[in-house]
Amino acid sequence: MKTPGEPAQILVVEDEEHLAEGIRFNLEAEGYEVTTVEDGPAALELLREDAAGFDLVVLDLMLPEMSGYAVCEAVRADGNDVPVLILSARTLAEDRTRGFAVGADQYLTKPFDLDEFLSRVRNLLTMHSRRVTGAGPSTTLRFGCARIDFDTFDVTVGEEPVHLTHLEMRLLKYFAGNAGRVISREELLRSVWDLPGNLVTRAPDQFIHRLRKIFEPDPSHPRHFLTIRDAGYRFVPEGGEARPPSAGP
Repeated sequence: MKTPGEPAQILVVEDEEHLAEGIRFNLEAEGYEVTTVEDGPAALELLREDAAGFDLVVLDLMLPEMSGYAVCEAVRADGNDVPVLILSARTLAEDRTRGFAVGADQYLTKPFDLDEFLSRVRNLLTMHSRRVTGAGPSTTLRFGCARIDFDTFDVTVGEEPVHLTHLEMRLLKYFAGNAGRVISREELLRSVWDLPGNLVTRAPDQFIHRLRKIFEPDPSHPRHFLTIRDAGYRFVPEGGEARPPSAGP
């Protein structure tokens, strides 16, 4: 574990040399230590040699040998929860959704604004530091038979451990922070998926359906993750009135 004051270690996975060097230059100017590699296998080798050696991965999607999607998926399959910031020229909504689905924490499209990039880097490093050290306020959620620790990503339902993806945890945390309030699909797209609110996609419906399968005693009659017809969704930790199947996505 790093000692206080030690600079954050960032791994940049980018096959365009000029872009990799530009990212390195700007990150080092901020006081970070940066390692660059050109492909996915090299990145995975470094991460597997020292799982706690990096505090952040900046990951391109269009890489030789294996895609950034596959790299991120492999990192999460290894049990490594290092923050992953995807940088990609892919701008379609399904690309962003897929990036979150394989475990990315942030998705930024190229060309990107440097100040926004550095801001996201700082935010992800702060989150990771709090998760590792346990600093900051408690971020544990309990409802029904479930217990969720947003710092450690430990999730149990009853006595059984459950694995949630980063995007599922992000969605659940947003619900927890807005418990009892009706949240529109448009708000979820903007706040959880970083997508335009007017985008036509069933991603929120599909993810809420999965949360119901995991946490509801009877997913066909949800008590915690409620659909409010023509309005959106409402999370009720204490359990609300069971809704018929036709009310769900």
